[in-house]
Amino acid sequence: MGQLTGTADVNAIEAPVTWKAYMMCAFASFGGIFFGYDAGYINGVAASKPFIEAIMGPGVDALSSSRSSLITSILSAGTFFGAIIAGDLADMLGRRPTIIAGCGIYSAGVVIQMFAASALATIVVGRLVAGFGVGFVSAIIILYMSEICPRKVRGMLVSGYQFAITIGIMLASIVCNYTKDRADSGSYRIPIGLQFAWAIILATGLFLLPDSPRYYVKRGQLDKARDTLVRLRGQAPTSQYIEVELAEIVANAEIEAAAIPTNSWFASWKACFTGSIWSAQSNLRRTILGTSLQMMQQWTGVNFIFYYSTAFLTSTGAISDPFLTSMIFTIVNVCSTPISFYTVERFGRRPLLIYGALGMLICQFIIAIVGITVGFNKTTLNAAGETVANNIGAVNAQVAFIAIFIFFFASTWGPGAWVLIGEIFPLPIRSRGVALSTASNWLWNTIIAVITPEMVGTDKGNMKSSVFFVWGGLCTCAFVYAYFLVPETKGLSLEQVDLMFAEVTPRKSAAWRPTTTFAAEQGKVGAEVDHFEKKRSLEDQV
Repeated sequence: MGQLTGTADVNAIEAPVTWKAYMMCAFASFGGIFFGYDAGYINGVAASKPFIEAIMGPGVDALSSSRSSLITSILSAGTFFGAIIAGDLADMLGRRPTIIAGCGIYSAGVVIQMFAASALATIVVGRLVAGFGVGFVSAIIILYMSEICPRKVRGMLVSGYQFAITIGIMLASIVCNYTKDRADSGSYRIPIGLQFAWAIILATGLFLLPDSPRYYVKRGQLDKARDTLVRLRGQAPTSQYIEVELAEIVANAEIEAAAIPTNSWFASWKACFTGSIWSAQSNLRRTILGTSLQMMQQWTGVNFIFYYSTAFLTSTGAISDPFLTSMIFTIVNVCSTPISFYTVERFGRRPLLIYGALGMLICQFIIAIVGITVGFNKTTLNAAGETVANNIGAVNAQVAFIAIFIFFFASTWGPGAWVLIGEIFPLPIRSRGVALSTASNWLWNTIIAVITPEMVGTDKGNMKSSVFFVWGGLCTCAFVYAYFLVPETKGLSLEQVDLMFAEVTPRKSAAWRPTTTFAAEQGKVGAEVDHFEKKRSLEDQV
């Protein structure tokens, strides 16, 4: 790799973002459909009369809390292990082949569910297998997108993954709403069978996309890394843009490889847990940050709404059409997420998580207080023996604040947590760090799916609106966590994020700017590149 010579403009540090780059990165976010659609369809299917009778037996009106918990949570359990395994495969086979393999596993799980969804054992096995595929996709698609996106719009494009999740949830809700009145197995086989489409679209498209340039650098295949950057950035192979970016990736990879030995399977995993918890740049600190970010995202309680809102609203007797109300929640989710495309790059990751948690906790406590005083919890039996609300206005207010809560989540923590976990890990452990973080999301997803029926089931805890005190308390924890522990990574390359961790604390990270580059320090590019990077940093501050 030669020295860069001659004069250059400050913008030569990074290639302009082309429409081709936008479209390639945006297509990769389609993997979020897997996650979202599954979360959405089980909410509606679990309330379907034919499905309930297929699982529980004729004449039964609802799934038991234990079976509802098992059916909902088993996919998340499979996804947890799928995400862990995918971290290794992504380094051995590449990011793109691992995602394609996940599509195949997911399809196998759908086959089991669709053609054998007439007994508890088969639906559980099918969802477990599908979960492995979702684990592959959900873990590695974030890694892949973070490594191919230009830094100027990385937050926006990775947020597209969360947007795809919301679209998946909405599509599932719409499908379930229009199949709920069927008296045959089509009421649940149709929502299940549509999952084939997502796997086919994503796998086919990925065959046309390149793998990550950082994966090729890690494997020592610099020519392939250069070719990939040429495709992603829309520049000529001899472009100074490509030379600078590749030089920085290679220099950073060499420094990190020397500092973080990963020459064996055990060493690679051990490296994720090295260093002191008190050292901001240690791998252990970053692993804890990534896994706890995903834990906090699940602690907000949003999946309570998307997994159980139909059954929960039905049990209150206060909502005339729970299916329609749940569908409205998903539409709010979809419409709110694109706001983050602008805010995550304009204001940064850290403010989004701080103020998002604040908005969510206020909504949750209002829902809980209204519910236990005049809302969901205050119902009576009418002459026909049906449960009815005493105060329809209070119930409507609760529904409105649930929608506002979803707005805050969808525009902040929903995309923000995914963006950050793709940015905070150094290259030698990035695939495993992202995998562990994603596995944490699914672990807590599983835990919440298991315990929620025990909390709100009419034959169990029957907490009704009081469950929102739990979510409000956890959102308060997320607010404190974001203020003290979440760093700002906006506008930095993945290599510069490493420098930021080494030099400042999370609370001071927003003001940090790089003063040098790895490539310039190692003499891989000319001194003028370092000068331009410093100048760009000063202009960013202005």
